Amino acid sequence: MKRIFTEYLKPFYGRMAFGVFFKFTGSIMDLIIPSILAYIIDNVIPLNETAPIFYWGGVMAACASLGMIFNIIANRMAARVASDVTEVIRHDLFAKVMYFSSHQMDTLTKPSLISRLTSDTYIIHLIIIRIQRLGVRAPIMLFGGIIITMTLDPLLATVMIAIMPIMAVIIMWVSKKSMPIFAGLQQTVDSFVRLVREDINGIRVIKALSKTDYEKRRFDAINTDVVNREKKARMTVAVISPAMNICLNLGLVGVVVVGAYGVNNGTSEVGIILAFMTYFTIILHAVLAISRMFEMWPKATASADRIMQVLESVDRLEIQELKAAMDNERSDTALEFRHVTFSYNKEDPDLSNISFALKKGETLGIIGETGAGKTTLLNLLMRLYDADKGTITIDGRDIRSLDPRELHKKFGVAFQNDMIFEATIEENIDLGRNLSQEAIAAAIDCAGAKGFVDEKSAKSAEQLTIKGANLSGGQKQRILIARALASRPEILVLDDTSSALDYKTDATFRKAIKENFDKTTIVIVAQRVSSIRHADHILVLENGVVIGLGKHKHLLKTCEVYREISHSQMGVS
Repeated sequence: MKRIFTEYLKPFYGRMAFGVFFKFTGSIMDLIIPSILAYIIDNVIPLNETAPIFYWGGVMAACASLGMIFNIIANRMAARVASDVTEVIRHDLFAKVMYFSSHQMDTLTKPSLISRLTSDTYIIHLIIIRIQRLGVRAPIMLFGGIIITMTLDPLLATVMIAIMPIMAVIIMWVSKKSMPIFAGLQQTVDSFVRLVREDINGIRVIKALSKTDYEKRRFDAINTDVVNREKKARMTVAVISPAMNICLNLGLVGVVVVGAYGVNNGTSEVGIILAFMTYFTIILHAVLAISRMFEMWPKATASADRIMQVLESVDRLEIQELKAAMDNERSDTALEFRHVTFSYNKEDPDLSNISFALKKGETLGIIGETGAGKTTLLNLLMRLYDADKGTITIDGRDIRSLDPRELHKKFGVAFQNDMIFEATIEENIDLGRNLSQEAIAAAIDCAGAKGFVDEKSAKSAEQLTIKGANLSGGQKQRILIARALASRPEILVLDDTSSALDYKTDATFRKAIKENFDKTTIVIVAQRVSSIRHADHILVLENGVVIGLGKHKHLLKTCEVYREISHSQMGVS
């Protein structure tokens, strides 16, 4: 929470100062009114003259009007400051998340990040508003009311002040107890968001496999957990308001009793007692407002800590000062893996001692069973993760020494289950890279998408639904391939992007790639031998280990696993 105040609120201190001024002035106007009323009752009414009554009544009306106007201005300024600060926080959060490494995404999880960007920032928005409204007005009304009551009748004020330490102890105890409860609640909400996100994304699978009742039970369980934690948190902080009411009402009874004796003994006046009762009500509302602040503070603190955890997260994939490879024999090498080993859990290796090299314009095909490490290898190539051992170089430079933006501009990437955004086909292919219409059209043609784009009444200008729900599987893959090709990258990475294409379309696509991207280094992950049989190099993976490397004919002779895959799919050698 400290950084929220010292960093994000700092640019708005000036605007907040004006808001505090208006709120302070409005609160003073409200505090003056009971004193004026007491003066009218004790000093003006006994004169039996109407003119002074109308005069002082006008003064009361003016104070009330000024108080209302100033408070409205202050509240509007507070709302604007809170909105602007929250906008900056959300911007920084989103920008930070966009540059997260895959390891950071795995650690914090996507549902948790969504929750931090939405509900946590909204809670911060609310607490900033309350601080500027109640946080300014309530202390002024509280201490101002106490000071004025001390001047009116010190004895009555002493009765009221005596209960303040008790209320302070209650507020501190509840706040300390509720903070860890709210932190646990936020973590449970993350799990809740994750489940809802998974179920909505997988609704077709759930229905197809008749898992509706099972998912309802899972939802009921996590929903019940959230509700129970919410109840526990709310019940804990709910102690504050009733406790404050009891203390203040007991104090009010004491004031009435002592005041009645004072009036009876002639040591006090009726107007002062009435004013004192009004001030006591003002002080009561001020204390309740402060208690509401303390009710929300633990939740806001938990949300601020979660936001700061993201903003202060250190990226392990820092740019490193490393010397370029000086091997003259490999000067024409486009990319190379040298004895690369990697593990997600840092215990069991997912890839072990991977080595290969590609010259510019060459094609590498990667094949292996599910879980062999094919996509992991691509993740390391694009430095979404860092290898535990070994080096990966592009054009002789260790990828750890390259700026991530510079590195990723070298790639054109199409994953099997990549994202189709709710936009036009051109916008999905361009993806904010400001590519020319000619480049986009050429990529659509090369990916074999021109036919279905032209068929459906200029569908390239039609809005696609999120995840491309109004496209077939093959159409989605061709859009993703076109996206990867449009920038004419140095290195083209295709992660099983032909699985939904028929053999004829796949063959046409490979022919177009060879004709139009002969200088591009290509890495293809495939399940079909036909998609990679003409590659310059074929890498066969099994359990993260290279068990075969060479051309198609060479592997048919030397690699039993590759030979079995080839025979099972093609039936011939």
